[in-house]
Amino acid sequence: MSDSKRHAPQQMTGAAMIVRALVDHGVKHIFGYPGGAVLPVYDEIFQQSDIEHILVRHEQGAGHAAEGYARSTGKPGVVLVTSGPGATNMVTPLTDALMDSIPLVCITGQVPTHLIGNDAFQECDTVGITRPCTKHNWLVRNVDDLAKVLHEAFYVATTGRPGPVVVDVPKDVQFATGTYTPPRKSDVHVSYKPQVKGDAGQIRKAVSLLVNAKRPVIYTGGGIINSGRDASKTLRALVEATGFPITSTLMGLGAYPASGKNWLGMLGMHGTYEANMAMHDCDVMLCIGARFDDRITGRTDAFSPGSKKIHIDIDPSSINKNIRVDVPIIGDAGNVMADLLQAFKAEGKAPKIDPWWFEIGRWRARNSLAYKKNNDVILPQFAIQRLFEATRGRDTYITTEVGQHQMWAAQFFGFEEPHRWMTSGGLGTMGYGLPAALGVQVAHRDSLVIDIAGDASVQMTMQEMSCAVQHELPIKIFILNNQYMGMVRQWQQLLHGNRLSHSYSEALPDFVKLADAFGCVGIQTTKPSDLDGAIKEMISVKKPVLFDCRVAALENCFPMIPSGKAHNEMLLPAEANDDATAAAFAGGKALV
Repeated sequence: MSDSKRHAPQQMTGAAMIVRALVDHGVKHIFGYPGGAVLPVYDEIFQQSDIEHILVRHEQGAGHAAEGYARSTGKPGVVLVTSGPGATNMVTPLTDALMDSIPLVCITGQVPTHLIGNDAFQECDTVGITRPCTKHNWLVRNVDDLAKVLHEAFYVATTGRPGPVVVDVPKDVQFATGTYTPPRKSDVHVSYKPQVKGDAGQIRKAVSLLVNAKRPVIYTGGGIINSGRDASKTLRALVEATGFPITSTLMGLGAYPASGKNWLGMLGMHGTYEANMAMHDCDVMLCIGARFDDRITGRTDAFSPGSKKIHIDIDPSSINKNIRVDVPIIGDAGNVMADLLQAFKAEGKAPKIDPWWFEIGRWRARNSLAYKKNNDVILPQFAIQRLFEATRGRDTYITTEVGQHQMWAAQFFGFEEPHRWMTSGGLGTMGYGLPAALGVQVAHRDSLVIDIAGDASVQMTMQEMSCAVQHELPIKIFILNNQYMGMVRQWQQLLHGNRLSHSYSEALPDFVKLADAFGCVGIQTTKPSDLDGAIKEMISVKKPVLFDCRVAALENCFPMIPSGKAHNEMLLPAEANDDATAAAFAGGKALV
């Protein structure tokens, strides 16, 4: 097709427009589940070969798979679901994507326009329901508006702070014929043009603080990963030029390599001692693409009280939202960092911070991630370490569910590159990891994709193993099976007098037999001495795997910031006896 024909308006049905728009925006894969209100679109999908449709077993699975796809590629994930329950089943992944800034385009079917508001079969107010959990949404009542809305949807989802969008398309609009106009780079979006370039005056102020810092720290988040691979390279150059220590939130892991000499580990509630202490005692804090959320700050009134704070973020609403900052810089993380680095180098000197590094060395020596070795039962920390060693040097992507295993994975699995770590940060969605692994595997067919799971979380979306088998996606589900909802049990022990109310799984399935029923491979191990061999077998199998790793049932996740405490008041594993734990948590029961 000639270029002029490609960009010329064409007559087609609304359903054809949807498929055509996806092709025009470079979409190769969509995740979905058919239903009455989207059958015209599915009919169009049947008649083309440009886009591969991945049939999930539940719409929530489609949403999380699209999140995994988006997070691992930097491209928007696309979901197609029907009206009513199809749309409402998407609320959780949409909210998850909104909180973690993941670009999703969700196309929902809707009842015909003349039935809207009549409580028709499988009708719901999709736009109303999803308004609080999307970046923007649209109800398309006229087929001639559809093309423009679809192009806008991709623009909004991927521009500025990325996020999810919903396009709700009534069934009669899908059948109707209208004019399709392809997207053009020349289209100007007047109403939404996020600021990319940072203010030069603010950058100069930031550099002035940085070159005179005595105890600096760089605090990074998922915004660097969202900015693209070049942003991670710029970050590494910035750390090299300044010599500053660097830490990261859960969402930012991999932007700076875990093996890097300036790496302090993750910060926050279950972060390292050195990262949290450095954040508390620093005099200049450079925050890039993070949002000072409650998992990081602990008590906000006691958060890094003596520091000047620089905050780089593309989202103006994140500035001064939780923590007052001294130098706000609105702009794209990669773009602003490049200007900041150039201005810093122009100063011709990096501050001498040897005493600060000496202090950090003393904190590191506390070895806050230490745990007692055990030859009889598999400790979860040990399991993650062995998994990391077995996959070191491989083309590996990691997803997780939510809970203790998620924190242990963040602590003990070292990420050297961005886009290799997919987890539910802001919403904390149990059931995220398995479908997210599907999405990653769809995008990276020849890579090793592992979901580090918990026995409780993984059961929430276990039906998607059927999708993995159907589409020949050899995901590895590495289950740290402690027979508890581990994080719930930990909090019940520490805050609620060890009254374990409904946190023990009384009737767990046999995961090996379950794997067999799904048509994939089941592996179980109970002894530390068998673990390496079992992991090797898991990796070598070219089919989906459920790996039942039986770990110590009552192991707690340390270090941790007790509820109601500042982030320099950490409880370390070596000190977590009954008396110390009781004293640490005596102040209150708020999960902060």
